[in-house]
Amino acid sequence: MRILYAIQGTGNGHLSRSMEIIPHLQKRGEVDVLLSGNQCELKLPFDVRYRFHGLSFIFGEKGGINFTATYKNNRTRRFMREVNSLDVTPYDLIISDFEPVSAWACILANKRCIGLSNQASILTEGAPVVESGDMLGKFILQNYAPVSDAYGFHFQRYNPSIFTPIIRKQVRDLKTSDKGHYLVYLPAHSDERIVKALKRYPNIEWQVFSKHGKEGFIDENVWLRPINNEQYLESLANCTGLLCAAGFGATTEALFLGKKLCIIPMKKQFEQQCNALALSQMGIPVVKSLKKKWHDRIQTWLEEENPIRVNYPDNAELIVSTIIRNEILKDPNGQEKRLIAGFG
Repeated sequence: MRILYAIQGTGNGHLSRSMEIIPHLQKRGEVDVLLSGNQCELKLPFDVRYRFHGLSFIFGEKGGINFTATYKNNRTRRFMREVNSLDVTPYDLIISDFEPVSAWACILANKRCIGLSNQASILTEGAPVVESGDMLGKFILQNYAPVSDAYGFHFQRYNPSIFTPIIRKQVRDLKTSDKGHYLVYLPAHSDERIVKALKRYPNIEWQVFSKHGKEGFIDENVWLRPINNEQYLESLANCTGLLCAAGFGATTEALFLGKKLCIIPMKKQFEQQCNALALSQMGIPVVKSLKKKWHDRIQTWLEEENPIRVNYPDNAELIVSTIIRNEILKDPNGQEKRLIAGFG
């Protein structure tokens, strides 16, 4: 069985998930990896056969997406050239983690493409959805990487088609402690905004990982340095809590480790607004910005005890088996694939 696994490279959560999914796919067949986008820092532990520019969202420095930079960074003609250059016909199974080149190449080739992402669960039945009237956000979510069928991840199993989050082994194996500092990851905020806001809490040690800075520095009680996976994991293992955006990866890892969590969802980002709603329903505090008017809410969070902990099971193998079984059942010529995949 030939398998194509396509990963969206905006942020690090998609890459983290792939590290757990791909080894199980490799037990079932020959796997080629596709990566598009240019906003990730993690290094994959396996070869990437296809590397595309794709369609990337560029993080801004004022709490949201930099739409001007995003527009300049993305070109329709280049994207269509990439779509047309990708030959998906040799593959028996194509899985897209919110990756657009593979998804649109499958549409052109009339091939099935299976979505496997947290984005796939946002608009499913029972999942919390903000009533914001953000039609553009919903349109992007539905059409950015369209798929034939989808398997989604969310903070809870709001319906049977949703899986609980995949937690990377690097996090599962962490030995945790509480050394009193707070970890900060806010990729859509400038270093200057973050440092200025955090210095309002002089008795707290803040360890900030920056999406924008190239060199680290210390300013009073704020320690800042560029994103580094090993240093991030060490800080996460030993922190008291995490102040971050409402992305899926960082928040689920904090919940799994039982770290205090406070989130600042990115502005005008539909997915993060929905994530924030779901987390608020679980008791996680949500603040809208780093502005001074939210100072008291953050201070209250810092003084709170009893963080929420969620024991997410290791379900990567189950998810892979479920996808392959379902795809074989839908394929009238699937007997050969059944034997190759080990389901004979």
